[in-house]
Amino acid sequence: MSVELSGYRGRALRVLKEAEVEVGDSIRIVREDVTYEGILMPRSEYGDDKHIVIKLRSGYNIGVRVTPATRIEKTGSRVKPTFKPPPPPEERPNLPRVSILSTGGTIASRVDYRTGAVRPAISASDLYSIVPELSNIAMIDTAILFSVFSEDLTPKHWTAVAEAVAERIREGVSGVVITHGTDTMAYTAAALSFALQNLPVPVILVGAQRSEDRPSSDAATNLIGAVLAAAKAPFAEVAVAMHETISDDSIALHRGTKVRKCHTSRRDAFKSVNATLLARVTDGRIEMLTDDYYRREQDRELNLKARFDDRVALVKFYPGMDPAFIEFCIDEGYRGLILEGTGLGHVGRHCFKAIRKAVESGLIVAMASQCIWGRVNMNVYANGRDLLAMGVIPLGDMLAETALVKLMWALGQTDDREEVESLLRTNLAHEFSERTLYM
Repeated sequence: MSVELSGYRGRALRVLKEAEVEVGDSIRIVREDVTYEGILMPRSEYGDDKHIVIKLRSGYNIGVRVTPATRIEKTGSRVKPTFKPPPPPEERPNLPRVSILSTGGTIASRVDYRTGAVRPAISASDLYSIVPELSNIAMIDTAILFSVFSEDLTPKHWTAVAEAVAERIREGVSGVVITHGTDTMAYTAAALSFALQNLPVPVILVGAQRSEDRPSSDAATNLIGAVLAAAKAPFAEVAVAMHETISDDSIALHRGTKVRKCHTSRRDAFKSVNATLLARVTDGRIEMLTDDYYRREQDRELNLKARFDDRVALVKFYPGMDPAFIEFCIDEGYRGLILEGTGLGHVGRHCFKAIRKAVESGLIVAMASQCIWGRVNMNVYANGRDLLAMGVIPLGDMLAETALVKLMWALGQTDDREEVESLLRTNLAHEFSERTLYM
């Protein structure tokens, strides 16, 4: 398919080719007694082949159905829409140095005029150049690690990100910012929290719910808050920087092991679960909201432990669940299971035989709750106590996705079962608390 007519196919494509027009041209569509004039727009790659989309002078797009009587005339050419970032601002050598690593996602996306879809397109350097306020906070260096949406990231990507962060930290930066898609950002944040041990400086993940070219975008505000935290925050932990509310008043800094995306599209989609916020950024100031944090110490030596074993499954129990999937994990050589049980940590008794077999086969089996708030307590009811007796490990108030990542990480560090269980029970990065706060 011609790039100049991207998204068009079939009947619509034939009519446009006969008229020798391209996306961005001004055209007149005559169909029976009705005439439409506007700019030819691209179609989604999943659109039908019966309509042509034009932008009217009013700014609205309409679709015009193509019939055998449809005639198209080219009335003018125009420059195709493109994005050219402004030059980056001048650096100020007296400021802290922050490295921005781009992995893609909405914060690094714009409308793709070939298809009409939103695609990863903007590099970390572009982000710097279109948010000149960053030049008042830090000296920025940038690099593109990946250019994908976050659902396409895997544990291998977590390892690559951790290694890139470690390289920048060893070069002496004051902090690292990672631009990331929001859908799986909490998984990556947890992974880095375990992979980057003994951090000397902050590592901040940041995303956007709305792409940079939209008037309601949260990209710039989130990025400014993230860079400020990386450059000047007193903590040395992995955190997620996103809007605290739907307004632009403050940016919340969530601990990387205690954060979950709780809304599909709101700007304040991220919430700290079973924990207070680590800090917030308001009017260019960082306000710490807890005294329990690892302090920034530039000379501290980072300990990189970035291996993950992805032979772990997260199994959400539901009424009538077929335990055959647990059997499948055993047969396929999985090394661990995180059970996302109901309430205090329960699954139906019809699953017990398969769970017992998994434990006896050498799998690490641990329990988190599918509830958002609260903690697992498997001593309250008989089903929970029976699961404990089988060897299922309770994980307190650890988030299920954090538990999945931690078990992948622990199995990547050692083949010794006792050591893996010890790592899983040890509070390494504030992933669980001894006492759950009433939120």
